[in-house]
Amino acid sequence: MNQSLYAVKEEIKKVIRGKDDILDSVLCTLLAGGHILLEDIPGVGKTTLAVALSRSLGMSYKRMQFTPDVLPSDILGFSMYDNKSGDFTFRKGAIFTNLFLADEINRTSPKTQSALLEVMEEKRVSVDGTTYNLEPPFFVIATQNPVGASGTQKLPDSQLDRFFVRLSLGYPDHQSATEILKGHSMEQIDQVNPILSVADLRALQQKAADVFANDAICDYIVSLTEATRRTDMLSQGISPRGSIAILKMAKARACYEDRDFVIPGDIHKILYSVCNHRMILSTKAKAAGKDAADIVEETLSLVPIPKLS
Repeated sequence: MNQSLYAVKEEIKKVIRGKDDILDSVLCTLLAGGHILLEDIPGVGKTTLAVALSRSLGMSYKRMQFTPDVLPSDILGFSMYDNKSGDFTFRKGAIFTNLFLADEINRTSPKTQSALLEVMEEKRVSVDGTTYNLEPPFFVIATQNPVGASGTQKLPDSQLDRFFVRLSLGYPDHQSATEILKGHSMEQIDQVNPILSVADLRALQQKAADVFANDAICDYIVSLTEATRRTDMLSQGISPRGSIAILKMAKARACYEDRDFVIPGDIHKILYSVCNHRMILSTKAKAAGKDAADIVEETLSLVPIPKLS
């Protein structure tokens, strides 16, 4: 593992215990420059994770609670008339930060959810005909309660597709839960120290982008996504945007493991987290009791693993 990223992970583990696989996925997503959707019940550490992440990487951080009355202007900003100058001045919204935590994103209106579309995809904000670029690096970590919970609004497919991965922290194991109980993780957040700077993170992102993926790897990714479009277990398979996310995440995983080339194992490790929110199960799959994890496993078994020369 990359030593600097290992140090970041160890720092976050001061307050997030027993979730090594999730931390690996989160750090790989940041390397890939992607956004994260955390779907979980309240109280399992989603906000603690976001705060610890921002502190360990020296990033600016803002959190917004997405309630039904939140407006797009609260997120993006708005123009205000200045009586003294006689001109309109732009007041920046909460999105102008390195790490933006959209807490309970599926409790706000579809209009407000859609306000994040452009900024997540293009990392810029358009207000009153003027475009404002966000300072890199820029990440969104959005949390949502399980679909169907009281007061929730289902995220549209176009919004879901903007997230590189969907993760779930889940309940901690017994030992980790005991350590949390004794340590009160959120109260220990001040113990999380900056390990990398924003400049260091940007350099690592560039290193991940430069990781080599040969033609066989690219063909393998396309074959996997095409297989999801042919199966009768899915009414919607993986889009070309999803294929790009798989490649970027595989490169990030290789970089995370201190390699400068992608191997099929990198794809296997990230495939479920990248694809689970992009696939729509068919009625046949639901009747058979299958879930996204089953479909990913079946897809991997159907597509031959390439041999790298």
